[in-house]
Amino acid sequence: MNTPFQRHRAWVIASAIICLAGTACAQANEATAADAPKPTPFKLTTGLYQLSGGGAPVAKGLDVNLRYTNTLGDLWLGVFRSPDLALSQTRGGWDNTYTWNVGGGTVRFSPSLQAASGGFWGGSLGLETGDTWFAGVGLGRTNLRNYVNLNFDPNDAWMLSGGYRWSSARSLALQVVRDNRQNPDEQHVHLVYRTPLPEGQRLTLDGLYKKGLVAGAPIARTGLAVTYDWPRYFARLAYDPKVNFTPQNMWRLSVGTRF
Repeated sequence: MNTPFQRHRAWVIASAIICLAGTACAQANEATAADAPKPTPFKLTTGLYQLSGGGAPVAKGLDVNLRYTNTLGDLWLGVFRSPDLALSQTRGGWDNTYTWNVGGGTVRFSPSLQAASGGFWGGSLGLETGDTWFAGVGLGRTNLRNYVNLNFDPNDAWMLSGGYRWSSARSLALQVVRDNRQNPDEQHVHLVYRTPLPEGQRLTLDGLYKKGLVAGAPIARTGLAVTYDWPRYFARLAYDPKVNFTPQNMWRLSVGTRF
């Protein structure tokens, strides 16, 4: 039986279908090395997740993820453990963004690959165009093996995104992610606002609206993730109701550093 952490529809981490050339993903989830005052090729993130509700006991999980950025792109390795769920998995992956000037405009192409213990593999493709105003599309696929899903959007899915950038550090983006393989009723809509603050700090707000079926019944819920970045450190607190379209709700606290 799959848990809210481990489902066939789990979304690939660092997926270009969400990142789309680093714009939406950086706004919603990441503080990139480019935002730091000095080059910081490594990023270490530790996340603590708590599940509750749905008639099940409270369960916790811990994830540690290390990312390294070089000329080949982003390489990352992660380990997840949940004694409460008797669940663990080691994961790794790669992603990159390729940028071209086409007809006077900018086009960004973002592929990603992922693999994990237990025989999982997956990948995604994303395409975005535009500078001040931007729009993107994406598609993700896996081999349907169980995977510890740690960014909690539908997986085998298509994505549409669009938004406006006042600057490289301030933007507003709308993203729609909809399952188009096993569970076409599942859909997430993100509204992401990212703004700089004094002394190299930054605030990111990611509002979530989800709808789909949970135990055969339709649901519609809202969630929120708040990320605060300092030049070298960051912290994120998120609430995700009916996580992965299960009866349980999840709180997530993540902290990390760049070095």
